[in-house]
Amino acid sequence: MTTLLDVRNLKTKFYTQEGVVHAVNGITYKLDEGQTLGIVGESGCGKSVGVLSVMRLIPIPPGKITDGEVLYKGQSLLKLSNEEMRQVRGREIAMIFQDPMTSLNPVLTVSHQIGEALQLHMGMDKRQARRRTVELLEMVGIPGAASRLDDYPHQFSGGMRQRVMIAMGLSCAPQVLIADEPTTALDVTIQAQIIDLVKRLRDELGMAIIWITHDLGIIAGLAETVVVMYAGFIIERAAVKELYGNPSHPYTIGLLGSLPRIDQESGRLTNIEGAPPDLYSEPIECPFSPRCPFRMEQCAVNPPLEAVAPGHEIACWMDVKTGKPRH
Repeated sequence: MTTLLDVRNLKTKFYTQEGVVHAVNGITYKLDEGQTLGIVGESGCGKSVGVLSVMRLIPIPPGKITDGEVLYKGQSLLKLSNEEMRQVRGREIAMIFQDPMTSLNPVLTVSHQIGEALQLHMGMDKRQARRRTVELLEMVGIPGAASRLDDYPHQFSGGMRQRVMIAMGLSCAPQVLIADEPTTALDVTIQAQIIDLVKRLRDELGMAIIWITHDLGIIAGLAETVVVMYAGFIIERAAVKELYGNPSHPYTIGLLGSLPRIDQESGRLTNIEGAPPDLYSEPIECPFSPRCPFRMEQCAVNPPLEAVAPGHEIACWMDVKTGKPRH
């Protein structure tokens, strides 16, 4: 299977008046053709900053990509000029943002916003772009699409605005679609509709997807591979069935323990003690060690990602099943 996106040791920092924020601390992953990769973790763990760095959309300053490589079909995105990168965004790699109300321009019609990308990347004139916009809005399930072309974002419901964002993302038939928590602000019924829509379009169009969320329940039915992030690090990576059936990092175990499950008798959900780490501090020790029930002396050194099973890697010194160090 061909690798589309290859992220290697990516590091991003933010230089603020209060100090340096170590937002992304050397993440590495690959995305193959047609694959859906889930990136999960709590708020502030670096999920969004990581993909915004890939898209070169972090604000500079205060943000800065300080190390690493991002290869798309073997081409380094970090070495492209701003104009060359604009040609990649939307045409090759598209992104759906978390809040469509702030991502869509409130003073431009839906047809203008979708049609702009079609004219820029696909060489269409206004009439062709308008006709294609109707097809896209119908594809994502907006009723009466032709009559809604000249509507503004505020005239759509939250779920419909998110469908418009998806239509915009798909407008130029990208190879990779990055969805940054696109269902967070929606109720569960609309969430399910949006996820079903994305799965159907993925299968029809054959695109690869990176789906970012803090909701492990969504990832279970959507992704093939899951990356778990904490404090800017990848701390576990595995196939989705392996991760849910055999979580091996204490943080992942805590995340899964906080989810209600229908296959278990009712009882108290577990919680992870303590608070997320201070990202102003240079990461030296294992970032999860202050909250970890398995903490030991060795945790003063941040562990690397190592395989514990075929296709399953964790960054932890401890074997949580035996309660003994792995080395």
